[in-house]
Amino acid sequence: MKDFPILETKRTILRQLTIDDANDVFYYFSKEEVAKFTDLEKFTTIKQAEKLINSFNKQFRNGIRWGILLKENNKIIGSCGFHHCNLQRLNVWNYKVEIGYELTLEYWQKGIMTEVLKEIIKYGFNKLNINRIEALIIPENIGSRKLVEKIGFKEEGLLKEYRFEKNKFVDCCIYSMLKNKI
Repeated sequence: MKDFPILETKRTILRQLTIDDANDVFYYFSKEEVAKFTDLEKFTTIKQAEKLINSFNKQFRNGIRWGILLKENNKIIGSCGFHHCNLQRLNVWNYKVEIGYELTLEYWQKGIMTEVLKEIIKYGFNKLNINRIEALIIPENIGSRKLVEKIGFKEEGLLKEYRFEKNKFVDCCIYSMLKNKI
């Protein structure tokens, strides 16, 4: 994969984030409800959004993070992608990736993230030859748990104090989807 892939769904275009998107990224990460279940603190400056975009772009090929551009208003309303992988050498990582995502609060429960995740999962299985996609979700994040279950992920268990985020250890529910089980 040489160039950043652009994907499209009925309502969105999934593309690489640029510094021009910083205001949109800042907007949704400045909301406590959006940042609550991520490893990031709520944003208070536009510089934080710029730094995050630069981080996503530097990690390309060690992961991929698409900006979710809503066609109806040409705004970035979230991001999604695969991380904790090396897309150039997936066999080193046993052909698995971890999925991650967030969405502007105003678009929660409208089916957009379901639509978007189905598209990137299809891309991962068919174009990247991934065999296993994992989702690690904080147990209290009921909305995210329902989302991944809705699109076919299976819960495998609870990982106690699995991550250190926001100055504390947090548990994670582990979900997975296997290529041969879709």
